[in-house]
Amino acid sequence: MLTEKQLQEVRGHLEGAKNPVFYFDNDTDGLCSYVLLRRFLGRGKGVAVRSFPGLDGGYARKAKELNADYVFVLDKPVLSKEFVDQIDGLGLPLVWIDHHDVPREEFEKDFKNIFIFNPARNAGKERSEEPTTYLSYRVTGRKEDLWLAVVGCIADHFLPEFVDEFREHYPEFWGEAKEPFDAYFSTEIGRIAMALNFGLKDSVTHVVQLQNFLVSCKGPSEVFAEGSSNYSFRKKYLDVRKKYEQLIERAKNFVGEDILFFEYGGELSISSDLANELFYRNGGKYVVVAYRKGDVSNLSLRGKNVKKILEKVLKKVDGSGGGHDDAVGARIRASDLGRFREAFGEVIRK
Repeated sequence: MLTEKQLQEVRGHLEGAKNPVFYFDNDTDGLCSYVLLRRFLGRGKGVAVRSFPGLDGGYARKAKELNADYVFVLDKPVLSKEFVDQIDGLGLPLVWIDHHDVPREEFEKDFKNIFIFNPARNAGKERSEEPTTYLSYRVTGRKEDLWLAVVGCIADHFLPEFVDEFREHYPEFWGEAKEPFDAYFSTEIGRIAMALNFGLKDSVTHVVQLQNFLVSCKGPSEVFAEGSSNYSFRKKYLDVRKKYEQLIERAKNFVGEDILFFEYGGELSISSDLANELFYRNGGKYVVVAYRKGDVSNLSLRGKNVKKILEKVLKKVDGSGGGHDDAVGARIRASDLGRFREAFGEVIRK
């Protein structure tokens, strides 16, 4: 968890920002993190980051175009040196709030105007990996935003301590869920979390409309209410949900003894969403979902200590990746997918 001193420092940066730009990871955790901070501050612009796994240098121009005086980066495990160089060249403070355990000492050594807040880098009992939404809610503490904090947390497979308070206020949205995946896949608040993930697959224009809608949204009951401000979001959600359910059905044919290894292609990149549900529905098995596009395969992996397994596999197959202990992402050449599958099987059988 971030210390109280760190939380105060983040608030200080926010309050000192007159026209901030918030770059956030293109998932529900990233989106909710931004919306919480934006609603708290009452100003700023949000930019959904679709580059994987890091924040590419090309995104820096948005800070210049929007005449930013501060830059916040939310829920991105990696920043390219090019991006940091360009933000530094603009003379802008850069506040990086994240929860992935990724080394970043080079930035602290080379740049004086970067401020990193990451509980995975704390020492002792303060070391943890709560989602960025959780950290943002601890910064802002607005009770009217409790529902957004829960949405972002369960989307990142985390059950916050304030879920009991949420259940009291919104019992119809929670039900009897006891675990994060139960909440995500079997409750109404979970449906909202999934819908936001799917809504982020839309065009940039519609994603900005979704951001603005959430900034003004008064509660979870408004998310699916019919209206012009959320029309594109609701339409995209239903479209993606239909394709998603078809892929889930196809993946059921690839369940092995200890691994579910599923490959698919097309224009819809939702490997992380698929991997989460397939892991939930096939408890105890390792899950690998590979999304092929051109010469590249993006992989989402789930399972006990899968991060350490991936590290061993990537010594045999060229690629990159990382994440949390039981949930990681990776990128390899599409032509190496067969070798990856073979190496993954060898490692887990050892």
